[in-house]
Amino acid sequence: MRLRRPDIPSASCNGAAQTRDVIRAAYELDPPAAADTLALIESVGRADGPEHVRGRVVEVLGNRAVLEFPAATSDVALLVSSLFAGEWADSAAFSSCRLVEVEWPDAFLPGPAFEAPNRVLVGAIVKPSLGLTPAEVAETAAQLAAGGADLVKDDELLGDPEWCPLEERVAAVAAAGVNYAANVTGPVDTLLARAERVVELGAGAIMINAFAQGLDALRALRAADLGVPIFAHRVGAALWGRQPAFGVAPQVIAELTRLCGADYVQVGSFSGTVYDTPDDVRAQIAACHRDLAGTHTAVAVIGGGVAPDNAAEQLRAAGVSRGVMVLFGSAAYEGSRPKKELEIA
Repeated sequence: MRLRRPDIPSASCNGAAQTRDVIRAAYELDPPAAADTLALIESVGRADGPEHVRGRVVEVLGNRAVLEFPAATSDVALLVSSLFAGEWADSAAFSSCRLVEVEWPDAFLPGPAFEAPNRVLVGAIVKPSLGLTPAEVAETAAQLAAGGADLVKDDELLGDPEWCPLEERVAAVAAAGVNYAANVTGPVDTLLARAERVVELGAGAIMINAFAQGLDALRALRAADLGVPIFAHRVGAALWGRQPAFGVAPQVIAELTRLCGADYVQVGSFSGTVYDTPDDVRAQIAACHRDLAGTHTAVAVIGGGVAPDNAAEQLRAAGVSRGVMVLFGSAAYEGSRPKKELEIA
């Protein structure tokens, strides 16, 4: 059962009642009696703080506490600084504290620019990660596309190095006729200009290391309305997601990534090579696809140890046949199989 998303009354400056949306967040917490402390840390900081911005505990059941916060800002960096990775993680008041579910006001954040397609997509990563020239990247990308990849993307480690400049690389891959997601992660002051330029040069998508660059950078790319989808690499998210005592449940991370504007959201795999449990992966896929008013669904990207010979099994384990991508890394270079073999029987 999901959290309900209510409206609560608040007082306006002239004393008249009005309705405003709230954010509801559920935490697994020890000790549960510290839930009020958590609500204060994530809002006003003191018990005598103003009422109109105060966080409140609305339910404690076992070690699960549900908190309500006024949706006073949609500033992603400040949301992360409070609900997702705030000072509560520093506090000695908790021996454990993990964000496990969030309900958002409608259209609170932009979400993906494009609706996830009603089919299974195949993705592939250019390997080796580093050291190839632009011509070698283009040749490799063309081979991957010829093998059936709908989207070929950079590795998260490849940015704008001198041996493979970003603009030269994008132009070469575009000339090869490949639908290519170029990694624009890098200096924040030139991020948008870099993204605009790779689209001008023919990139069919852009990629960003969303948790290294900052989730608000993902939102800024979405707001720029560049006309191509955004692939959010999750490198760094495991530092939030894989610890059971302090952090954020993987499905909540996936949902926030989607809401910030990612069209492609990584969700781990069933291969055993990444930390996600099978239930984690399925929950993240659901977070990419569940109905959020005013927001498109995102493509759930199954990656990590995914190979041509286990891709169909990944889809069977996921239980989905739409709005999902199987992403091949190094294993893609060991051979390929026709797309039809990826269909769920």
